[in-house]
Amino acid sequence: MSRACLQTLGVLSLWWFVASAMAQSTEYVMYKDPEQPVAARVKDLLSRMTLEEKIGQMTQIDRTVATYDFMRTYSIGSVLSGGGSTPLPEASAEDWVNMINDYQNGSLSSRLGIPMIYGIDAVHGHNNVYNATIFPHNIGLGATRDPDLVKKIGAATALEVRATGIPYVFAPCIAVCRDPRWGRCYESYSENEEIVRQMTEIIPGLQGDIPSDSRKGVPYVGGKNKVAACAKHFVGDGGTTKGINENNTVVDMHGLLSIHMPAYTDAIIKGVSTVMVSYSSWNGEKMHANRDLVTGFLKDTLNFKGFVISDWQGIDRITSPPHANYTYSVEAGILAGIDMVMVPFNFTEFIDDLTNLVKEEVIPMDRIDDAVERILFVKFTMGLFESPMADLSLVSELGSQAHRELAREAVRKTLVLLKNGKNETDPLLPLPKKPKKILVAGSHADNLGYQCGGWTINWQGFSGNKYTRGTTILSAIKSTVDLSTEVVYQETPGKDFVKYTDFDYAIVVVGEHPYAETAGDSMTLTMADPGPTTITNVCEAVKCVVIVVSGRPLMIEPYISSIDALVAAWLPGTEGQGVADVLFGDYGFNGKLPRTWFKSVDQLPMNFGDSHYDPLFPFDFGLKTESVPGLVARATSFGTDWRPHPLMVTACLAISLYLVGYRWRAPKVKLIW
Repeated sequence: MSRACLQTLGVLSLWWFVASAMAQSTEYVMYKDPEQPVAARVKDLLSRMTLEEKIGQMTQIDRTVATYDFMRTYSIGSVLSGGGSTPLPEASAEDWVNMINDYQNGSLSSRLGIPMIYGIDAVHGHNNVYNATIFPHNIGLGATRDPDLVKKIGAATALEVRATGIPYVFAPCIAVCRDPRWGRCYESYSENEEIVRQMTEIIPGLQGDIPSDSRKGVPYVGGKNKVAACAKHFVGDGGTTKGINENNTVVDMHGLLSIHMPAYTDAIIKGVSTVMVSYSSWNGEKMHANRDLVTGFLKDTLNFKGFVISDWQGIDRITSPPHANYTYSVEAGILAGIDMVMVPFNFTEFIDDLTNLVKEEVIPMDRIDDAVERILFVKFTMGLFESPMADLSLVSELGSQAHRELAREAVRKTLVLLKNGKNETDPLLPLPKKPKKILVAGSHADNLGYQCGGWTINWQGFSGNKYTRGTTILSAIKSTVDLSTEVVYQETPGKDFVKYTDFDYAIVVVGEHPYAETAGDSMTLTMADPGPTTITNVCEAVKCVVIVVSGRPLMIEPYISSIDALVAAWLPGTEGQGVADVLFGDYGFNGKLPRTWFKSVDQLPMNFGDSHYDPLFPFDFGLKTESVPGLVARATSFGTDWRPHPLMVTACLAISLYLVGYRWRAPKVKLIW
């Protein structure tokens, strides 16, 4: 063949290669077209995926093991932050956004460019993140009986979560806690299923209101200011024997459906995107392996179309001890109907085991396709394919003043007044704002970590005031009383000190130390030492109000006779000013007990309607007070040590007098800096 012919063939080959490449680059790809229906996009993308890519989408890994290369190579479907897992100590919103975008770039560089979804526990605000607004825990919100407030909290939480680039939260917990000995009882709105159902309004707060023409069970997320929610933990987690975490819930089908299931029905109607399975068992069968309930009831009967996610190492715990037969656990969990597995660390073991189970036809391909269809459906619905990258447009929402004021309002409404005066004719509350000298005592008066509880900054919470920003109850008291009032703070005052000091009244703040999950299981439900001693030393010597900061009712009956006024403050979060707002009468007490306050732990479990019902304070109990005119302007929520400067008060008073028609000549003052 002549050289000319060879050259011609070479040119033609090159032209064919370039033309083919151009044709491929301009090929219409349905799943990338936002104008197409979501179902059509899901079907198109699924048809292009390999088994390995499908299993990658079913895998959720912790951020500590995620890398750009792993995201790209394995087509990992989701990354999460476990409790307290952050990019840096005191990480800013920008730090979070940059970290998440690094992982997302890895996902987008994979063969099909399927974006990952980043998830985090945001169970009372964006609780892992420094400077975020920390709202009251669910038990307190249950005391408000205010679904509209809870919806607003969901919307505020969504904005703060999105400010850090995260589109998915593992909330709300819609457990019905039937025994306060359970270490997760504060994550439950109430012992009463109807109150829990009402509080599912947080879901449209987080996700947005579903369109009027939306089909039942179809997930909905309304744009970049909203997040995908997760109803948890399916199902019966709040009914375990003796309240032992991850234990067995012994109840018949009628009891399960009438107490523990109704909130899931409401959550699905409201378009919840995902459901997390419980560690617990139902009548001896692990929920992570319960096909009848996960597939048969949740997916088929309730028509849930979102995806089902495991809890942290949830499938490992199908066996006892955990991870004893991981291949079996993978098989049982996936066949039960779990779509995404929170592995979270050794993800190659999960991927390899599931791949082999499919290739050996132990797990059918249609089960894998069902799981991946559900995951992709949520991602398309959220708009992740159109807007996969996080940006800094919402960073000002993190810990914003508007959200702190909302949290402060929530704190006011969570407070339940259990006792007010040693007789009905001599109430102690509301407290006067202009006494000469008052005592503030107790381990929880000046401890932001204690008043926030577990799941705050760290999984198990923290102690002290330096790990995030907020207002302690002590700071709130100081900023509320008159400037002439002497506020004496002693965490553990002696009996003689109280007796021989001329205090007008005392405020004692005691309760539980922070905990989460199993670490909070308690068979005694006693308050943390030296709480009882502090109550005795103070309340036997001076008029006192005791504020209990706790995630559940505690043993209080032995001390009740010495206490003049008793307030259940639950776990109020960062905005302690809300406590002072009500204590001093700017607002009235209106909260009602979301659960029964027992006399003795020997009575437990004891819920309203039980035959042996004999509480110290019954479910739905709560004394009311009216607001009174304030002597001082209401304080604004600031940092832990903020108090208005006298010159600020003087200036505000001068302006107020001027506005109402008075002329006032300011005294000459010399400023010394």
